[in-house]
Amino acid sequence: MAEVILNVNGGNNAVEVDPESPLLCVLIDAYGLKGPKLGCGLAQCGSCTVLMDGVPYRSCTLAVSEATGKIVTLEGLDTMENPHPIQRAFIEEQALQCGFCLSGPMLYGKAFIDKNPGANEAPIQEALSGILCPCYGNPRMVKALMRYAKEVKA
Repeated sequence: MAEVILNVNGGNNAVEVDPESPLLCVLIDAYGLKGPKLGCGLAQCGSCTVLMDGVPYRSCTLAVSEATGKIVTLEGLDTMENPHPIQRAFIEEQALQCGFCLSGPMLYGKAFIDKNPGANEAPIQEALSGILCPCYGNPRMVKALMRYAKEVKA
């Protein structure tokens, strides 16, 4: 066990963990976060996605000792009272489905669109092609991401 300092959703906290523990386990167990989920456990599905310094990472296979940047989960985007524009887009397009995989499409989409403002449907779908969610094919998620892309471009 070792003390590891993490910057999660804007706060620096020290946690006592095995440095090789998956970041996902620490986010769930030590922080009580519910956004990132354990899906496949093999960094294939995307349910465990977090942003670290604006880049999406699969937290189920990332050792907590390697999580040295600013980590943002779905909970860290904004508040329930004042949702982030991408969260608002998913709500307005009714694109939430069951919510289990939501970290994947929302955080990968955010990272891609923030670097490619105004992206259209084909590049957005390509950027999210590595997310293995049974309902991801839902056109509402794509519409939500396109809505967010328009807002970022404006």
